[in-house]
Amino acid sequence: MADHKVHDLTPEEVSKGMAEGRYLLVDVREPNEVAAEAYPDAVVVPLSTFDPKAIPDPHGKEVVFACAASEAVTDRFPERQAAGLPYDKHLAGGILGWKAAGLPTKTGG
Repeated sequence: MADHKVHDLTPEEVSKGMAEGRYLLVDVREPNEVAAEAYPDAVVVPLSTFDPKAIPDPHGKEVVFACAASEAVTDRFPERQAAGLPYDKHLAGGILGWKAAGLPTKTGG
């Protein structure tokens, strides 16, 4: 598993990639967290019940994972990659980094 690497992307890179149709942002925070504040246009698949099959077909987009911090998602990347899933991108800084970059959020999930 040592050959699997997670690539941290800045909030600006993710936002731009989403706007250009290159990235599908998957928010793995829990429903109560998403209800308080969410990424616009992200797909929510909570980490507590995470199933890769719950991620919609990205239609050629690269999947980028987001959580409140960074460790919760990246800890599970080796299993995803070993299963043949091309999930190696992560939003660095999570929702706090997103907000610090001045990017918009929405309330109510």
